[in-house]
Amino acid sequence: MASLSESENAFATSTNSVFDQGSVKVKSCNVKTSDPSSPPTELFIVAPVEENTYPVLLFCHGFCIDNTWYSQLLQHISSHGYIVVAPQFYRCMLVFVKDEIDIAAKVTDWLSTGLPQVLKVKVKPNLSKLALSGHSRGGKVAFALALGHAPTSLKFSAIIGIDPVDGSSPSCRPEPKLLTYVPRSFNLEIPVGIIGTGLGDQSKCIIPPFAPDDVNHAEFFNESKPPSCYFLAKDYGHCDMLDESKANLASWVCRSGEGSKEDMRRGVGGIVVAFLNAYLENESRDLKDILDKPSIAPILLDPVIFVKD
Repeated sequence: MASLSESENAFATSTNSVFDQGSVKVKSCNVKTSDPSSPPTELFIVAPVEENTYPVLLFCHGFCIDNTWYSQLLQHISSHGYIVVAPQFYRCMLVFVKDEIDIAAKVTDWLSTGLPQVLKVKVKPNLSKLALSGHSRGGKVAFALALGHAPTSLKFSAIIGIDPVDGSSPSCRPEPKLLTYVPRSFNLEIPVGIIGTGLGDQSKCIIPPFAPDDVNHAEFFNESKPPSCYFLAKDYGHCDMLDESKANLASWVCRSGEGSKEDMRRGVGGIVVAFLNAYLENESRDLKDILDKPSIAPILLDPVIFVKD
């Protein structure tokens, strides 16, 4: 049986900033479909090891990206007191977006009975505080799940997209087509956060952009109802929040920023933590600080927008 105690990744630091590693010791593990907890797909789980009850974040990986390629980012988030569950939607063979949404829904339904079997005995998930996130096409999957394109037994309390993409152009979008190009048209009654990249809409030589205009973060934010937050990592590219070696690999085909990728992971991770703290834990100080003074982030955030009502 897979268990978090089997992980070789563990750390704990003491800090007051959401942009630094948190003070909670965490461990990670890969859970196979053969595990006694019977997950519907392979999972990468990062969770605290200290006795307590923690909110849960369901994280959806991007197109042709392994769920473990976000390990450093997800460890950062978890170290601030969150259990992160990242499904692997496919390996060698690509699947339709609808299939990814269905798998994400099945993983959501698995959480109630399966997740407690994987966690350490005294680590409890609080599924009344369940949030969604996803990167790139995984951002689309997360929004589709929140919008009800597949039924789930659990309700989500917040969603934060990391450079979400609906397709390669307005006329070339895989089903379900989420964007309607009508402001505030998403039928969501939960807080929405969007993190975009300033270089994601730029091509790399002859390779088209990975987050093209009119189907990327800007339009997802435009169609989100309040409360909604928007953060643009102006000097970074679409894959710059991946683990160091994977971000470097992606830079061969995807426009990448010249700044530190570690700073990008800290920036994205800190924003996610501040957003979750505000809307899952009712602790809004960190998010307010970022909104009031974006320069506290380790990366340039411009613009930063908050729509309250």
